[in-house]
Amino acid sequence: MSGVLNLVSVGPGYEDLIAPRAVAALESSDVIVAYELYLRWIGPHIEGKEIHSPPLTQERERALLAIEKARGGATVSLISSGDIGIYAMAALAFEEMSEDDTYQVNVIPGITSANACASLLGSPLSHDFATLSLSDLLCPWEWIEHRARHIAQADLACVMYNVQSAGRQQGVYRVLQLMLESKAPHTLCGVVKNAYRPGQQVSIHRLDELPSLQFDMLTTIVVGNRFTKRKRGSIYTPRGYNDWSLPEGAPLVPTAPRDAMPDDAAWVFSGTSDGNALAAELAAELGATVGRKVVVSAATEHGGALALKDCPGVTVWAGRQGVEARRQALGASRARVLVDATHPFASSMSEQLMGLSRELGIPYVRFERASEFDAADGALCATPQLAAERAIASGQRIFLATGSKDLATFLQAPGAADKQWFVRLTAEPEFIQRAIALGVPRERICAMQGPFSAEFNTALWRDWGIDCVVSKDSGGAGGYRAKADAARALGIALVVVARPQLAYPSLAGSSAEVLAQLKAVGAA
Repeated sequence: MSGVLNLVSVGPGYEDLIAPRAVAALESSDVIVAYELYLRWIGPHIEGKEIHSPPLTQERERALLAIEKARGGATVSLISSGDIGIYAMAALAFEEMSEDDTYQVNVIPGITSANACASLLGSPLSHDFATLSLSDLLCPWEWIEHRARHIAQADLACVMYNVQSAGRQQGVYRVLQLMLESKAPHTLCGVVKNAYRPGQQVSIHRLDELPSLQFDMLTTIVVGNRFTKRKRGSIYTPRGYNDWSLPEGAPLVPTAPRDAMPDDAAWVFSGTSDGNALAAELAAELGATVGRKVVVSAATEHGGALALKDCPGVTVWAGRQGVEARRQALGASRARVLVDATHPFASSMSEQLMGLSRELGIPYVRFERASEFDAADGALCATPQLAAERAIASGQRIFLATGSKDLATFLQAPGAADKQWFVRLTAEPEFIQRAIALGVPRERICAMQGPFSAEFNTALWRDWGIDCVVSKDSGGAGGYRAKADAARALGIALVVVARPQLAYPSLAGSSAEVLAQLKAVGAA
């Protein structure tokens, strides 16, 4: 007797997304082997059939059972959701088959989780992309990290499966940090839960917002590439190269021309007013004493323009560069020292620079403005998530002076929908669009470049009827004291997000301390 083994894909969860060929296979089968959840989707097609449903953890047992029935001459359908050949049961079935088996095998394709989630988001997978499972049950975690790193360096769009489980909470955040090492923080991404099933949730975020979110095994993350765009509430990745902005023959990761980078220079990674002031002082001092040049690296073109204005005599390297571009530029120019003068909350960049320092053997000095937080100011919270909980418990009309990065953390926190949110953002179109996409009415958005005086804050918050303000412990250059003084003058609650705690190998709080450390490492 010779049976039939149908390896049947039943899609993401709705019957109208099951292929007709899959329906025909089900209806022609004598035996159905499936995880119990899938039986709900295919009930009309399997009435009166012999049904076996070993539990979720017994995948191999299901495959063996289906093979045994097919060997006995039955027509069997072994079922998986999505596509049975992608992270699913087909491979197990082939592993357990024998070369001398005589039953017929039919593999019937279906709509994958990647396809389903992409359709709900728009068209983010219209060019090259990769899929990556974050489950380490069948694959060493080191391999997962290795693959994630290379996916990011190639700037491929990526679909992450098996994102987070009860016993595997931190892996996804490690992978997201690896993505941020090579992909721009503003890269558009989608988060989809229960695609085409009850409880479906779909949201769009920047890549640097994802580490503040919670996920589960029913969630799929889609990460775009540098060209992924937003339109009409969806995201899409352009299909071809014709309108892409890279010139012919340009590398995937844009780098500054080699001859523009002075050799043996002190590199200052800035992006703040006090960082630029430090760079200008170092350029004057190092140029006069040891003839050493200074390079200022800024993350945006706007930051580069400010550095050119604020730091006469320095070389400016501006734009969103990935870790590989930084590695090449630092190594090729034989950088003498890295001075990390990035924002106190730019922890991902600081971690990247510390890693490059260790890898390339370049001394690292962290310059960080002093904290101005006083216990009398208000509540200091260790994370944005805790600050969101405190703000929601403290006020009804809440003003976010935390910038654009953590908007989703506050606006999507439990209880946030019952509050009225007001935000102040830098006047960048993408930041304003993000706030609107998260549900902030346009009339509650203040789009201005700070810092702001206590008088300005007081007038604005009084006119808007604000009863709670959320700020970061950003120090004097970030206008923290002006916010704290205004909140105290109005008698309203102030919630402060504490700075990330990193293990800096070297820390300086003034230009004099930076110069002393540069002398200690032979760079001044």
